[in-house]
Amino acid sequence: MRFDILTLFPALFDSVFQESIVKRAVEAGQVTINIHNIRDYATDKHHITDDTPYAGGGGMVMKVEPIVLAVEQVLGADLVARQKATGHVEVPVILLTPAGRLFTQHIAREYERYGHILMICGRYEGVDERVSELVATDEVSIGDYVLSGGEIPAMVLVEAVTRLVPGVLGDMRAMVDDSHASGLLEYPHYTRPVEYRGLSVPDALLSGDHARVARWRREQALRRTLARRPELLQTIELSEADRRFLASLAQDD
Repeated sequence: MRFDILTLFPALFDSVFQESIVKRAVEAGQVTINIHNIRDYATDKHHITDDTPYAGGGGMVMKVEPIVLAVEQVLGADLVARQKATGHVEVPVILLTPAGRLFTQHIAREYERYGHILMICGRYEGVDERVSELVATDEVSIGDYVLSGGEIPAMVLVEAVTRLVPGVLGDMRAMVDDSHASGLLEYPHYTRPVEYRGLSVPDALLSGDHARVARWRREQALRRTLARRPELLQTIELSEADRRFLASLAQDD
C-alpha cells in the first residue's frame, strides 16, 4: 500500500509514523509513505502557497497552482487528467476538508482496495475550489469539529487503511472484531485479575464455552451500540437472534 501526502508541515508526521503498527508495516515493506512539502512546488521565488480570498473575508486560502503541480508530478499529469476526464479513479486523490464526506470504516476498506492513495492536507481558511475541480477525486472529513488543518485527518486515514492491508495485523481476528468492522461497536474486554475493587470479569468469559462466549460478545456489542450509537443498527444486517435480543432490551426499558 502506498500513501502520498501533500502538506505544508511535513515534520508533523515524523513521530506519528515512527511508532506502532504503521512503523512495523513500513519496515516490513507492506506500506510506503511519502510526505511531500507543497512549498516545494510553488513557482515564485518566495514559495508562496496561500493568498487572501477574492471578495474579502477572514483568513488565507491555499493557492491552486502548487497543489495541482504537486499532484501532477507525484502521480503523472496524464493519469490526473485521465481520472478527471473519464471519472474512472485509478489512484484516489483525497482532499481533506470539513466539507467532505464523513470518513468511516467502509471508506477505509474502499481505499485499501486501490493500493495507492494521495491526500491533500488543507490549511488556513480553506483550499482554492479549483483544486477539487482539477485534481481531487474525493473530499473527506473525519468529523464535525474544527481542526487547524488536514494533517491529523491524514494520519487517521493512514492508520485506518494500514490496518486493513493483508499481513499487517498479526492476528486477523483483531481486525474482524474491531469497533465498526462489523457495523457494531465492539464488545467490552477484560483481562487479569478476575476481580478488582468489587468488579468481576463476567462469568461467560470464564466459562470456557466458546458458543457462550461468542453469544455474550455479540449481545454486548448490540447492547453497547443501541445505547451509544443506535443509528448504526439501521445500516447493518441483523439476525433473528439479534432482533430478539434488542427487543428484550426495549422491554426491559
